[in-house]
Amino acid sequence: MELKKNPKADLNLQRTLFFQIGLCVALAGTLYAFNWREGDGEAASLGTLQMEDLTEMEIPQTEQKVTPPPPPPPPTLEVVADEEVIEEDEIASTEVTQETRIEVPVVEMEEEVAAEPEIFTVVEEMPSFPGGDMELLKFMAENTKYPPLARENGLQGIVVVTFVVDERGRIDKVMVLRGIGGGCDEEAVRVVKAMPQWKAGKQRGMPVRVQYNLPFRFTLR
Repeated sequence: MELKKNPKADLNLQRTLFFQIGLCVALAGTLYAFNWREGDGEAASLGTLQMEDLTEMEIPQTEQKVTPPPPPPPPTLEVVADEEVIEEDEIASTEVTQETRIEVPVVEMEEEVAAEPEIFTVVEEMPSFPGGDMELLKFMAENTKYPPLARENGLQGIVVVTFVVDERGRIDKVMVLRGIGGGCDEEAVRVVKAMPQWKAGKQRGMPVRVQYNLPFRFTLR
């Protein structure tokens, strides 16, 4: 004989309900577990930070007040009595009459020294010996004599004489620029001073003073 189950006793019909109930219980247990871990024990106390009262310190004023010096006493006024009379000799007389003579100091004027004209070394037209360079060499050869002292000591070389040819062609300021001694220097100066008047040098068409250097060659034969 086959037994039949009561439909109300069939658990399969309540499966969905039991699943939802179990799910709720599991969720509740999970939430409780989280709450229990968080509340387990008392939280460690971090302590209290005690802030000491910071009192503002007043810094005493170190700047010293400089007291101004006392004002100078007021000037005293001397009162002159009406009866006091100032003598006339004490007052300088400034009256000017026709007989008054005014002495004017005489200032001595220094004589102005005339400035020496400029001496050129290179100009547009250099000074030249009358007749040109060939005549200059001829004059030097004919008038220069070998000094005996230099000949006896075997002195030879070049003596350079410098001089100035002024605006009129005259020779001035003759001196030895380089010498060899033995009387050769003096002989070269003598020959230059014995030269005739030169043709003056010109700068921008105007005659000027020009410095000229002339070499003398002393050679033993």
